[in-house]
Amino acid sequence: PPLQEPLKQNIDTCVHYLTRLSAVNCLLEVELGASGGADEGMDGTSAENASLYTQPEEVCWAFETLSKVSPAFLIAPAFGNVHGAYKPPRVLLQPAILESAQRYIVEEKGVVSRGPKPVLYAFHGGSGANEHDIRAAIAAGVVKMNVDTDTQWAYWNGLREYEASKRPYLQTQVGNPEGQEKPNKKHYDTRVWLRRAELGLADRVKGTIHDLGGAGVTAARK
Repeated sequence: PPLQEPLKQNIDTCVHYLTRLSAVNCLLEVELGASGGADEGMDGTSAENASLYTQPEEVCWAFETLSKVSPAFLIAPAFGNVHGAYKPPRVLLQPAILESAQRYIVEEKGVVSRGPKPVLYAFHGGSGANEHDIRAAIAAGVVKMNVDTDTQWAYWNGLREYEASKRPYLQTQVGNPEGQEKPNKKHYDTRVWLRRAELGLADRVKGTIHDLGGAGVTAARK
């Protein structure tokens, strides 16, 4: 597994950058724990349980420390999530951890100035998550979810399906099942197959918006 810096070092580094970012009105996203996954060369199975599931005290430490600098930050805890798409038991999401951390900060630490859910969460490794877990995470305070792996696949899959459906027309510039003299330019035209990839991506984005409860919702209409 990749090296993971100590929590104090992580938070101290975030304080440094949040101080600089707040001066230019920018937001910082802080990752706590080990999400792991394909990008890091691990799937979470070899990591210690404590690193896969960020503890409420750790979220609280980050929240209290960063709040002294600026409110403009998101916390991305590890709650069984990974970067990539895997099947159980490699992915056992526990959104209840997010709620537990919120309660700890409010009830144990007495932080009430930002309501019952003071922490704004980012959900790393959202690809492959089911709608129930996504909605539970949102209810616990998630305001951002990453779905890079799913969107990469959706883009590629649109292209893959196009190539499979047009394969006989994509082998030569001239000549296809319709005739030896028939040109194939309209089939291998970059604009055509890129469009199919884009449509695949667009469909996945629509699905994600639905899963996040954002269908039919805009900043002006909630």
